[in-house]
Amino acid sequence: MTTADEPVRGPLHGIRVLDLTRVVMGPLATQILADQGADVVTVEPAGGDTNRVMGPGPHPELSGISLNLMRNKRSVVIDLKSEGGRTAVRRLVESSDVVVSTMRPGALTRLGLDYPAVRAMREDIVYCQAQGFPLDSPHANEPAYDDIIQAATGVSDIMLRIWGSPALMPTIFADKVCGLVMAQAITAALVERQRTGQGRHIEVPMAQAMAAFMLAEHGSGAISQPPIAPPGRPATGYPRVLSPERRPHPTKDGWVHLLPYHPKHYVALFTEAGVEGAADDPRYADLRATILNSDSLYRDIRRITPSRTTDEWLDYCRNTGIPATRVASLQDLVDELEVVEHPVAGGYRVIPRMATFHGTEPALRRHAPLIGQDTADVLTELGLGPADHH
Repeated sequence: MTTADEPVRGPLHGIRVLDLTRVVMGPLATQILADQGADVVTVEPAGGDTNRVMGPGPHPELSGISLNLMRNKRSVVIDLKSEGGRTAVRRLVESSDVVVSTMRPGALTRLGLDYPAVRAMREDIVYCQAQGFPLDSPHANEPAYDDIIQAATGVSDIMLRIWGSPALMPTIFADKVCGLVMAQAITAALVERQRTGQGRHIEVPMAQAMAAFMLAEHGSGAISQPPIAPPGRPATGYPRVLSPERRPHPTKDGWVHLLPYHPKHYVALFTEAGVEGAADDPRYADLRATILNSDSLYRDIRRITPSRTTDEWLDYCRNTGIPATRVASLQDLVDELEVVEHPVAGGYRVIPRMATFHGTEPALRRHAPLIGQDTADVLTELGLGPADHH
C-alpha cells in the first residue's frame, strides 16, 4: 500500500502487452502503453528492430531514436518460424492481455498469429493490428510506409495547394498519427474488457485513420451534399490553414509566430501598429471573414512585425491576449530534456511522455534494452528454457 507521498503505479500496471511491431508506428503506440505502466514484451528478430539503426546513437544496438522508443519495454529474440519459437509465442499470448502487430495480414496468417489463431490461444485477448489499407481492401497486403500513406491521404495534395507541387510533411506524420490511434483504441478495448469480460479485434488501417485525420477540417464544404465551395476556391480544404502566408514572421532580431485569431485581435494588433482604418477593416468583421481573408491578413502582419523585437511582440501579445510564441528549433527542444545515464550506452536525453498522470511513478522505469536482453527472464516466467525460442 502506498502512502500519500509515494507515487502510485501507472494506470496500465498489471497489463501485459505482446509487441509484434516494427520501425516507429507500432513501437510508438507500445511506448505510450509502456510509459503508462504496461509490461510491454517486444519480440525482435536476431538482428534487432529497424529503429535501432535509424540514425546515429551511442551504442551499435541503440540509436538516438530507439533509446526512447524502446524504453520501459523488455526485449526478447524469438524465431517466429521455428517450432520452439511458436511454443514461446503461444505461451506469451496466453499470458498477455494485448497483442499488437504491424505485420501485413498475409504474414500474420502464415505465422499463425492472425486474430482467429490468437483468439483460440486466449479468448479475451485485445488484438490490435495495423497495416496500410483495410483488411477488406484489395490492397490489404501491399507494403505501406509513412511516405505512401501521406501521398494516398491528401497530405501531398495540401502541400501542392500551398507550394505549387506535391510534397510530403518533413516528419513521419502518418506513422505517428496512427501510433496514437492504436494506443487509444487499445486502451478503449481494455476498458470494455474490464466491463464485459470480452476481448476485441481492433484494426487500424493507416489509410483510413489518416483520411479521417485529414478530413476533420479539410473535408470542409465538400462534406455537404451538394458540395459548397467558397468563391474562387475548391470545396475541400480549410482556407486559413492552407494559406502559404501561414508561417512565422520576421522581427527586428529574429522570428515570432503570432495568431490574432479573433476579429478583436486584428483590431488591437493593427491599431497598435498604426494602420489606418484598422477598426473598420471588413476583412476581419467576423470570424468567417478572417478565415476567408487569411492570405492578405497574414501578409499584413508580416509587414508590421519587423518593427519590434521578438520579446517586444511577445510582451504585447501577452498583454492583449493574442496567442504568440518565439520560434523554437529542434535543438531548443532537445536542450530542455533531462539527461539520464543508460547502464550500457551512457548519457542520453529523455523525451517526455505525451500525457502526465499526476501522482504516478516516473515515466522512465526501465532503460531501453539491448536486443534480446530479457529473453531468458521472460522465458523463465513462461516456464520455458533457453532453447525454447529457436
